[in-house]
Amino acid sequence: MDNAYQTEALIAEDIHAYLDVHQHKTMLRFITCGSVDDGKSTLIGRLLYDSKMIFEDQLAALEADSKRVGTQGQEIDFALLVDGLAAEREQGITIDVAYRFFATEKRKFIVADTPGHEQYTRNMVTGASTADLAVILIDARKGVLTQTRRHSYLAHLIGIRNIVLAVNKMDLVDYSQTRFDEIVAEYREFATSIGITDFTAMPISGFKGDNITAPSANTPWYSGPSLIAHLEEVEVNSAQEQTRPFRMPVQWVNRPNLDFRGFSGLIAGGSVRPGDAVRVLPSGKTSTISRIVTLEGDLDEAVAGQSVTLCLADEIDCSRGDVIATADNPPEVADQFEATIVWMDDEAMLVGRSYWLKLGTQTVSVTVQQPKYTVNVNTLEHLACKTLELNAIGVAEIATDKPIVFEAYADSRTLGGFVLVDKLTNRTVAAGMLHFSLRRAQNVHWQATDITREVHAGLKNQKPKVLWFTGLSGSGKSTIANEVEKSLNLMNRHTFLLDGDNVRHGLNRDLGFTEADRIENIRRVGEVAKLMADAGLIVLTAFISPFRAEREMVRKMLPEGEFIEIFVDTPLEVAEARDVKGLYKKARAGALKNFTGIDSPYEPPETPDIRVNTVAITPEEAAEHIIRQLMPLK
Repeated sequence: MDNAYQTEALIAEDIHAYLDVHQHKTMLRFITCGSVDDGKSTLIGRLLYDSKMIFEDQLAALEADSKRVGTQGQEIDFALLVDGLAAEREQGITIDVAYRFFATEKRKFIVADTPGHEQYTRNMVTGASTADLAVILIDARKGVLTQTRRHSYLAHLIGIRNIVLAVNKMDLVDYSQTRFDEIVAEYREFATSIGITDFTAMPISGFKGDNITAPSANTPWYSGPSLIAHLEEVEVNSAQEQTRPFRMPVQWVNRPNLDFRGFSGLIAGGSVRPGDAVRVLPSGKTSTISRIVTLEGDLDEAVAGQSVTLCLADEIDCSRGDVIATADNPPEVADQFEATIVWMDDEAMLVGRSYWLKLGTQTVSVTVQQPKYTVNVNTLEHLACKTLELNAIGVAEIATDKPIVFEAYADSRTLGGFVLVDKLTNRTVAAGMLHFSLRRAQNVHWQATDITREVHAGLKNQKPKVLWFTGLSGSGKSTIANEVEKSLNLMNRHTFLLDGDNVRHGLNRDLGFTEADRIENIRRVGEVAKLMADAGLIVLTAFISPFRAEREMVRKMLPEGEFIEIFVDTPLEVAEARDVKGLYKKARAGALKNFTGIDSPYEPPETPDIRVNTVAITPEEAAEHIIRQLMPLK
């Protein structure tokens, strides 16, 4: 029994020693990218196989799958270790990003296998967003291709500075040094043109294993490192981030009891010690660090890459989305920027539409202006455009609804990289990189005035409201709004009616009827309605306003309860039968494009504040119903 206990103790000690060593290894995140069939999945499979990171049952399944659906005859198809989707195995391609973990004696690795097809470029961007290094694979038979250029451009754009040019399938060109040198020279010319000043080129064969874990006898003319040796030695981003000024986006306010209040998050840059002076942004309030708390106990120092809870010496306001930074070198705060945007959604970007912008732990509403240009990644030419389509890369100005804490993406991925999310579908539609804040954002400030909106409303003895009438053309919006205003006027209410057609004669005369123009039309009207409500008026607006997102955008411009959405509910066939202005007839004949209900959608309110059915009641009765719902207006 003593021997058994002793054996168990030794095993436990060995496991503990192994885990301790493994825990303190550095972590390198890298991606493999390039064109279709360049051998990305095969290379990763080979890395997993050679690093002994697959179990016996996995190896047995791999051998069986290789015979059944493999592409290497009777030999092992290493790509099957990574291509997990059925569609990937059937077609022999990578569709989604596949993450795999492996380790060597010196370092731990997380590798992302990204798709080569152009239609899956958005998946490549996802994999590259957290990578320290990119392995750009090139088929030695084919040379530099369109996707090689696209992925190299994207990797550089996203901030990956460690590039490995892996010329793969050297076994299929008889390990020709001449062919290798030709490809490297061609790639160097392109890389220099996009700003890649340095890269490591190596001849490999993912299938045969040449120069993967050890130098290959088949390439005696190559004196550089093997792929694994290079991956083990390259500097990771976290080491570089530790030399930068301190920044920590607050993810959570840690308040387990009345005696403890801390701010938890992942340190994005620099280091921090108790006693350090810090500034909380965007408020700008200052304090000092009193404690650095972790599950293992308090620390004397924390560095980039660590998750900690910071306690401040002073009771100052700080919440999720704020950034704690070094007091004497803080990041900037602004609300207008120039940014590069990679569009990742099947539906094109709608200029002026409000999206969610997520940057670090901050979430704000943002609108995107018409792009300045898109980039042709093959020629690097800047092309004029009105919007961004799937996989397009463009530069545009964006404006957030409140100031955010940021740094240029070139300086900080955490505070410079963002995603855009559609507010209605919750789909991530784009990834972006901030360049700089616009000068007007720094120079334009709210001017404080003594006469407030409450004073304006008090003088008129009423509560400001925006009565937003929405419905199809011909539903009776303008007629009913006019009746409501007449009734309010008899009640001595101060009102103003903004009608869709009237506004397009002046303020919005430059706008057409495309989706982007409709969005901008409503944004401008919303801003005008807000100013009128600030003046204490009851504002009535009669606009089709076909999209829920823009109606919700206007609602959020106003204080709670001031936006009243009134749905003038009229079926399309009834509205078309009325056709007072002859618009439906023109639309049906093709003479009027982008007409709501015919070739442009209308999104009816799901939960309007007031609904009136103009089929069942007259405009006068509808107005009376609305007035009853609104009372009292004081």
